[in-house]
Amino acid sequence: MCRSIKTLREPYAEQVTEADIRAAALQYVRKISGFRAPAAHNARAFDHAVATIAGATRELLDQLEVRSQAGGSRAAS
Repeated sequence: MCRSIKTLREPYAEQVTEADIRAAALQYVRKISGFRAPAAHNARAFDHAVATIAGATRELLDQLEVRSQAGGSRAAS
């Protein structure tokens, strides 16, 4: 999909800032929409998508439970 988006969960990232989350959301929306920067008539939808995805990302990261890495590098199911 978008290989430049970095993994934002432990143990890959010790600290994740809101800027990190927004940057990942922005990269995702750019990839999906095909726009680096939207035209004025699409800016509101573009910005809303970035904010929604950033919120969902924060919620996901807050809910993930990272268990011992002895069994592999997957998140808990």
